[in-house]
Amino acid sequence: MSDVIEAAPSGRAKCRGCGLAIEKGALRFGEAVPNAYGDGESRLWFHPACAACMRPEKFLATTAGFAGELPDKPVLEGLAQAGVSFPRLSRISRLERAPSGRAHCRHCKELMEKGSWRIALQLLEESRFQPIGFIHLTCASLYFTSAEETPDRHPPVADILARLTRFTPDLGPTEWQEIERLLTPVGT
Repeated sequence: MSDVIEAAPSGRAKCRGCGLAIEKGALRFGEAVPNAYGDGESRLWFHPACAACMRPEKFLATTAGFAGELPDKPVLEGLAQAGVSFPRLSRISRLERAPSGRAHCRHCKELMEKGSWRIALQLLEESRFQPIGFIHLTCASLYFTSAEETPDRHPPVADILARLTRFTPDLGPTEWQEIERLLTPVGT
């Protein structure tokens, strides 16, 4: 079984990225994974935009062989290409305010002040997304930089914001202005 892009035959599947239902007839991306409960393989379903953000390599490989019409294909491929260039971007799970002052930032190792903005991170392990911690918004540019390949090149704020808005859709314009300000590296 290989990864696919197809129209959803029902509205029962939920996206593994955002957690929302994939509507009947909407295009969806299916990633083939080993079946956790037996022999063979099963599929993890994503909205195309969620797949571009969270599974960029597989999404690009699948879109290259997809013969159908994929709405916003250049935008989706741009999101996926950013994820390939900066692999840690695919770890973004959501944006939230710290409910306590106990968590440490994965980048700077400092405590996160209660009520401050933080980015939740996750990794796909054994066909499930597992939480791996948090980072400060102000640390995002450095954390998402691929230090081995491009130590002086940071991902554009727009690429980080695109993922955050996808996975945290319920914030207002003033909150997004504050978030963008905190994401912008000092000196730019």
